[in-house]
Amino acid sequence: MPLGTSFKQEICSLFGYPVAGNPTQYMMERAFAHHGLDWRYLTLEIPPESLEDAVRGMRAMGFRGGNITLPHKTAVVPLLDRVSEAAGLMGAVNCIVREGNSLVGENADGKGFLQSLAGVIEPAGARVVLLGAGGAAHAIAVELALAGAGELVIVNRTAEPGQQLTELINTKTSQPARFVPWEGVYEAPAETQLLINATSIGLNDEDAKIPVALDALPQSAVVADVIFNPPVTWLLRQARERGLTTVDGLGMLVNQALICFRLWTGIEPDARVMREALEEYLEI
Repeated sequence: MPLGTSFKQEICSLFGYPVAGNPTQYMMERAFAHHGLDWRYLTLEIPPESLEDAVRGMRAMGFRGGNITLPHKTAVVPLLDRVSEAAGLMGAVNCIVREGNSLVGENADGKGFLQSLAGVIEPAGARVVLLGAGGAAHAIAVELALAGAGELVIVNRTAEPGQQLTELINTKTSQPARFVPWEGVYEAPAETQLLINATSIGLNDEDAKIPVALDALPQSAVVADVIFNPPVTWLLRQARERGLTTVDGLGMLVNQALICFRLWTGIEPDARVMREALEEYLEI
């Protein structure tokens, strides 16, 4: 063995349940190799009752960081030493970073989404319709509010989570939000500048129809979907047929991975490498 050779590898991980279909490892390990890092990324299936033990193990084994996915994004918060402002507002974490002996929680979902809008639409002052009130919607709503979005209209079938998200934005940020019950087909208003699907409708089903009408939207409007598989959902096809600008979910997924990679390694990652890895995985 050559002098100076080390078999110690830095470790990052994904905690979730289930996780078999999550492509983050595919992107991360491709990026580690591209940047000459002898790091590993482990995809670990952690049932809810074992989450506290898993975080304790992450500390003990010196993991450099990790991603957190469903159903642990909220439950992991009290197990960490501190969280970022945005993650604190959301009450959810999807990225853990080791800083010395501390584990710090961040939420890169909303930040990744906002970065996917770069060069397409400026969030500040924009009139936004957000479909959904789950975890992705919380992350996006908080980041849009922190970025100075104009009116934020939250549309959801179940009133309670929609009202709770609306109250969160109105009480914890300086931007206005209002809740609209999603009954039947939602007619997107003509003043909408950005419409976002933050529901799971369309995941793994390119023909899944989302009950929303786009006919009143101006030609300047942007329609975005957080779904990354398929990258072109039924909603985005409807928008394109009307000549509207669209933003798919691939950018959000890649961008949040870029953010986490940067936080863990201190290296500015090559976005092209991660995007190509994701497209290869999805066979697109």
